[in-house]
Amino acid sequence: MSITAERKAELIKQYATVEGDTGSPEVQVALLTERINNLTEHFKGHKKDNHSRRGLLAMVSSRRSLLDYLKKKDEGRYSKLIAALGIRR
Repeated sequence: MSITAERKAELIKQYATVEGDTGSPEVQVALLTERINNLTEHFKGHKKDNHSRRGLLAMVSSRRSLLDYLKKKDEGRYSKLIAALGIRR
């Protein structure tokens, strides 16, 4: 369910705005999206795992807040990010 260190480093490198960037909204949203996708796959086989479902809802809420912030700050970065990640909105 969790992200491997290699996959996390790959996502950070791909979505970072500058070298060594781990805290920008783009990187945070990309990492949350990866975790959300992993949990979504997990729920296909474990339908009654309500404890993890609560965590999933918290991650979705956190990602939504970050996306709202990014949209408010810079609409171009926002639209580019949701297109790259394939988030519908």
